[in-house]
Amino acid sequence: MEQRTVGWTGQRVGALGLGCMGLVGWYGERDDAEAEATVLRAIDLGVTHFDTAAVYQDGDNERFVGRVLGARRAGLFLATKCGLGRGPGGGGMAVDNRPATIRASCDASLARLGVEQIDLFYLHRIDPAVPIEESMAAMAGLVRAGKVRYVGLSEASAATLRRAHAVHPVAALQSELSLWTRSAAAAALVACRELGIAFVAYSPLGRGFLTGAVASADALPAGDTRRAFPRFAAANHALNRAALDRISALAAARGCTPGQLALAWVLAQGPHVLPIPGTKHRRYLEENVAAAGLALTAADVAALEAAVPEAEVQGDRYPATMMGMLGG
Repeated sequence: MEQRTVGWTGQRVGALGLGCMGLVGWYGERDDAEAEATVLRAIDLGVTHFDTAAVYQDGDNERFVGRVLGARRAGLFLATKCGLGRGPGGGGMAVDNRPATIRASCDASLARLGVEQIDLFYLHRIDPAVPIEESMAAMAGLVRAGKVRYVGLSEASAATLRRAHAVHPVAALQSELSLWTRSAAAAALVACRELGIAFVAYSPLGRGFLTGAVASADALPAGDTRRAFPRFAAANHALNRAALDRISALAAARGCTPGQLALAWVLAQGPHVLPIPGTKHRRYLEENVAAAGLALTAADVAALEAAVPEAEVQGDRYPATMMGMLGG
């Protein structure tokens, strides 16, 4: 697989990483055996960048990822996140970037992952109640202590990224980027390029929509979290299918799948962009990895963007309760 550099760090990783959020829940039914086989197959195929978070399944995701990587941890690049957790009483989500919380979360993640050092430790969301300078000072302290190699931010604005980077070098900014979520990342992409920071693109397949695998909103399993996402609501899903049909036509002409073309578009956004598509099935993993070898011309990129006019995408990218946590 093509190798890309994690920002200014010099660290090389496979161009495609694996987003681990859905391995043990969140999307559809849980199948630990297939999820484990998928992670191990990813390593065999040259995937070296694995991304999890403390909040995913309330720590169970980190425990799973740490156990599965186990003896194969050497040579891999492991990222996790802090600062986002359950709200009071266990309901909803709450952001907490206080230094004491960051330090405690790091220790808890190290224990769950079963490692002595985290390669990339993110603030999962930006806390408006805590100056970013205070949070970054705490993150820098974890680097000095040897608990963390590099620091990242997730869903931060370009302005916040610049403030944070002035306190301690930021290695990566993680934000959503796909054919149907482009403008939200535009300023951050430019800032990352200017500062030598990697842009880690999560949900590059639009949470599976851009693969064509979600036939309808009703086809999602009863416990699938996407049922709460506006773009998957029945009326919006039906309208968004028109864009998917156009991507599918371009993919057929190219001899690839819609998902592969969508991933190739994300990879084409710049050498500093590191997509982390998530899957818990080997067949989808293998399809995704094959997209790393799909080169697009400028005309290809333009045709894909014309096929998915962002202004015509129906529905916000998150439920209303989570939209306020973005772009801090």
